[in-house]
Amino acid sequence: MINISRIKRLTAMPTFSILLALSASHCLNDLLQSVITAVYPMLKSDLGINFAQIGLITLVYQLAASIFQPVVGYAFDKRPFVYSLPAGMCCTTIGIILFSYCNTLPGILLSVFMVGIGSATLHPEASRITSLAGRERRGFAQSVFQVGGNFGGSIGPLLVALIVAPNNRHYVMWFLIFAVLCFAAMRPICRWYGQYLRDQRAKISRAEHHAHMPLSKKMTAFTIGIITILIFSKYIYMASLSSYYTFYLIDKFGVGVSQSQIFLFIFVVSTAAGTLVGGPIGDRYGRKIVIWVSILGTAPFSLLMPHVSLIPTAILSFCAGFTLSSAFPAILLYAQELLPTKLGMISGLFFGFSFGVGGIASAILGYFADSCGIEAVYNFCAFTPLLGIVAVFLPNIRNRRLE
Repeated sequence: MINISRIKRLTAMPTFSILLALSASHCLNDLLQSVITAVYPMLKSDLGINFAQIGLITLVYQLAASIFQPVVGYAFDKRPFVYSLPAGMCCTTIGIILFSYCNTLPGILLSVFMVGIGSATLHPEASRITSLAGRERRGFAQSVFQVGGNFGGSIGPLLVALIVAPNNRHYVMWFLIFAVLCFAAMRPICRWYGQYLRDQRAKISRAEHHAHMPLSKKMTAFTIGIITILIFSKYIYMASLSSYYTFYLIDKFGVGVSQSQIFLFIFVVSTAAGTLVGGPIGDRYGRKIVIWVSILGTAPFSLLMPHVSLIPTAILSFCAGFTLSSAFPAILLYAQELLPTKLGMISGLFFGFSFGVGGIASAILGYFADSCGIEAVYNFCAFTPLLGIVAVFLPNIRNRRLE
């Protein structure tokens, strides 16, 4: 049963409008990011490039979007910059313009690098601001923020199919409308963040301003290692579903392409719903229990899915996506609580690592599918959520308000 009074309390937060603006910015940013891969078939035809060169384009984008995230986060932890989000969107806008018109491989590589830098700027910075604005409801705040990214990433390819595919690659320029909307969404965020920084500078001499690490450095390093294993297990299985689920349905059940896309959409909806639920539950019951249940709790669904018929497969994929997606807000906030003075760096590290693991896992699983068959991929990946057992080693950390 829906708790209406609880929903009213959450939406009555003084910073709720800022959280919505952050979610909208994340949505529009990830929508623009998703355009790159969605246009690959047209790009291959326009430039006459091969799959190896497509792989090179993906590599450059992933390197920019993954490796630079903790670097950007660390830099802005040291020197906060009010206009960091618009600066990142400027990079994305330049990249989209270049991507629309460049007809050489070096030009395309430069364009995806710029788009990747835009992503590497937005994710750690927006996640940091989300945690600050969320205050004692940071789990709820991160869920609102992340569900925006899930939605934007899912509708981007659909808009490419409607706008770009019937015409030509130059029509990617129409997506600059979403860049303009993103700049508009960032205006109230910049005003609020500027005021927050001024308030913090006014309190800089007060002892209570200084946040302390809850664990020793050795224990913190050990705990981050455990979290890394958990992210590894989560994104291997997520890569198998997001990249190869349609091929699995077509190969095993003989469904058509259109029908397989409907089942994929069901899975995408489950990930958005799980992301939205995971944060508030972590606020109420603690991050560790959410991490434990989310990852290890996916195992019954993943282990059963390769052995059932079509409709149960769709149901199990929804359950697996919902359960597994609820983990990331809790994981990110747990890590931020370990290093409360490095919010941007830790956000960039885990966003970047998750992107990197997902990209590498997709490539390896693709090779595995070519060699052993698509069903073998799902029989293997079904066991990866069992790595969630290592969550037992996570120390209990009381949910704290980060200033």
